[in-house]
Amino acid sequence: MSNPATNPGVSVTLYLEVVSSWCYHAEAAWDEVRLRFAGDATFDWRVALMEPTAYPATRAQADWFYRRSGTIVGAQWILHSGWLDSRAPDDFVVPNLVAEAARSLGAGDDRVRRAIADAALRHGQGVGDLDVAVAIAAEASGLDRDALRTASLDPRTRVALDASTRDFHVMGATQRPTWVIESEIGDRAMLSGTWRAAPVIAVVEATLDDLRAYRSHAAHYGVVGS
Repeated sequence: MSNPATNPGVSVTLYLEVVSSWCYHAEAAWDEVRLRFAGDATFDWRVALMEPTAYPATRAQADWFYRRSGTIVGAQWILHSGWLDSRAPDDFVVPNLVAEAARSLGAGDDRVRRAIADAALRHGQGVGDLDVAVAIAAEASGLDRDALRTASLDPRTRVALDASTRDFHVMGATQRPTWVIESEIGDRAMLSGTWRAAPVIAVVEATLDDLRAYRSHAAHYGVVGS
């Protein structure tokens, strides 16, 4: 039987939108879950693009949303709506394109998307501008700016975003963030709209328990179908 440390058999995928306020609030849960199950599960994030109409139409509306979410999560600060000032109709996709481009260039961890989200939601920077988002991403990752810009404009990057967004909808997910927990024995759980760690931890623990039971049975009696 494979060593669980090298073959966890359980994966946790976080579907998000880079400048979504609720995805931003869920980052603490993402860190907690990864730390708790390090070595027991694999982790990845994927973009699920939001429709432009799902974003605040004005800074006043964004401020209202941000005060509400800040109160709910108990944040000590209110998110910054200033990033909306420089937006154009298609700007919402730019932060996601840059984050996905960085992934294609080898920086697929959390640094780039978090740096862009931080710049927008904590400091009000206009990350809908490609050059602004690329500069932030390059500083966070050490990647070359020109290479990042080229990759962001590569049609294949948008194709990748469309594919992950399509997967999000096919699963029936309705909110970002959405957590998908899967195991090698075919179990799948989806938590859509969850920003707290506790529900995710409970599901991952249950999924791991079932997988370990299957593996233990296989070790004693041989592999059988589910």
